[in-house]
Amino acid sequence: MLKTRIAVLVSGGGTNLQALIDAEKSGVIKSGEIVLVVSNVKGAYALERAEKAGIEHMTLRKRDLGGQEGFERVLQAALEERGIELIILAGFMSILSADFTSKWPMRIINVHPALIPSFCGKGYYGLKVHEAALSYGVKVTGATVHFVNEVPDGGQIIAQRAVYIEDGDTPETLQLRVMREAEWKILPEAAETVSRQIMEGKDEIQH
Repeated sequence: MLKTRIAVLVSGGGTNLQALIDAEKSGVIKSGEIVLVVSNVKGAYALERAEKAGIEHMTLRKRDLGGQEGFERVLQAALEERGIELIILAGFMSILSADFTSKWPMRIINVHPALIPSFCGKGYYGLKVHEAALSYGVKVTGATVHFVNEVPDGGQIIAQRAVYIEDGDTPETLQLRVMREAEWKILPEAAETVSRQIMEGKDEIQH
């Protein structure tokens, strides 16, 4: 059976991308194959990770493509050209429009560094999420993998994992622990779950 073809969208260092690459190598992801990495930031280290893993990669910047509409048009064409079936947002710091997400219902997944519905939605990204959790004084945080729709962090939840906040935590120490204990585990697991569902769906159609 043909594996589900995956594109990963990135903006930065690519630690979640690396977790996905490692999971594919170790067999955690066995129903999907990462065939494309797209960065919206020139020189993002995630692209080097893709290069080392032998994965096709490209940079698409809104400023070079006439804004959001042009960016999404070129992205859509690149995805279609490569037969992409699943998009994974892994530290992708850009909101996709409703026009784009409507073309990919239940085919885009994202990892968010909190337990949705806490500390999510517009303005909650990166360290800001962990700063908010600490300032609020919650004792438990974590990460969520969810489907992407037109509402930021508003799609159906696929997986969550809790992480305890410790005395003396800073946003930086908390961010790292949430990545290690939650994001890097549940994102590959969710990628496998959705890839398998897509693969089985194709198999059913063929029969």
